[in-house]
Amino acid sequence: MRNPIKTAVRERPSPRTIGPVTQTDIVRFAGAGGDFNPLHHDPAFAASAGFEQPIAMGQMTAGLLAAWLTDWCGVENLRDYEVRFTAPLAIGDTVELSGEVMTVEPIEDDLALATLELAATRGGTTLVAGRATVVVTTT
Repeated sequence: MRNPIKTAVRERPSPRTIGPVTQTDIVRFAGAGGDFNPLHHDPAFAASAGFEQPIAMGQMTAGLLAAWLTDWCGVENLRDYEVRFTAPLAIGDTVELSGEVMTVEPIEDDLALATLELAATRGGTTLVAGRATVVVTTT
């Protein structure tokens, strides 16, 4: 089990860049999650829905963001995670995962709850906006 990390308001964990996303990445995620909507693998279907090419599942982008976060804080320290999908991730896109500590509130002994604002972006476009609460240490 990983001990909570120490952090402070306005800290920005090191961002992570992933990509470019491939069709194989999307198909592998589909297989793992069981989401076989043709929007994610069929170019003609994606075009009929108004997309230039197949797009990744929103949960894939949210999962990349969650993995980045828990690599920083430890999955056992995650207490809440919520996201809002704002734009699709497509084949060939590169996504940047980032966040900022907004609050640190003591809870007991040397522990606190930190709230972070999170984002998965492509260029200047936010694909997924999120918020998480994690246990941190104050010492």
